Amino acid sequence: MISIIIPANNEAAHIGACLSAVLASDGPAEAQIVVAANGCDDETVAIAQGFQATTQSRGWSLTVLDMPAVGKMGALNAGDTAARWPMRAYLDADVLVDADLMAQIAGTLDTEAPRYASGQLRLARAQSWATRAYGRIYARVPFVTNGVPGAGLFAVNAAGRARWGAFPEIISDDTFVRLSFAPEERVGVAAGYDWPLVEGFGPLVRVRRRQNAGVDELNRLYPALQANDDKVGLGPAGVLGLAVRDPVGFLVYAGVALIVKLSPNRGSGWERGR
Repeated sequence: MISIIIPANNEAAHIGACLSAVLASDGPAEAQIVVAANGCDDETVAIAQGFQATTQSRGWSLTVLDMPAVGKMGALNAGDTAARWPMRAYLDADVLVDADLMAQIAGTLDTEAPRYASGQLRLARAQSWATRAYGRIYARVPFVTNGVPGAGLFAVNAAGRARWGAFPEIISDDTFVRLSFAPEERVGVAAGYDWPLVEGFGPLVRVRRRQNAGVDELNRLYPALQANDDKVGLGPAGVLGLAVRDPVGFLVYAGVALIVKLSPNRGSGWERGR
């Protein structure tokens, strides 16, 4: 039994595909989907409500919250309040899950020990040349290849959810939750999911800047969490290898990183790059 919480802000173009993929899951036998629609002025709520019959036909339940603009953390907290089951999965509305992913996550989290779980992250096919180039390098960095990044999807069991109360008003919810668990408590299951990068060089810079600001914020507000950070760098040889293997991708990736480094961090909250 798991509650799947999907925060959504004007996701009419994505929420239908996201819910269709979740409802095509092989399991678990019982689940609740909570769509926490946050300040939507498009058809997100109506589209989500249209999945009631499909959800009920497979023995699951669907709750759609139509809220004013409360921000992503407010949407996550509202979703938690509406959730029936202590096992929780937090899913971005533009993510597509494999059919066997939710069942594997629920099985992995079925323990009394605190656990964090996610699937194998796959980058969705990008439309812009800059995002395709950036993504080729992003997919090869150790954070993605060696760890359980949880970008776009992370899940915890009851003991894991007890690690924090309400989601704090911070930029990076996924990093906050991931670092609330020691590396040995984080599990990557075999099934995967498609997660999109933002489209275009400018949005990549903006979102990378926000991500860096989120990490800096966590370091400042929750320094103890850094003890759980097992992220490793590429090292000079690794950097050179990426540059030789894919010079165009490396130039785009390095260009984004350099612009962000040379410009001040700005912004917080639920920014969208696409």
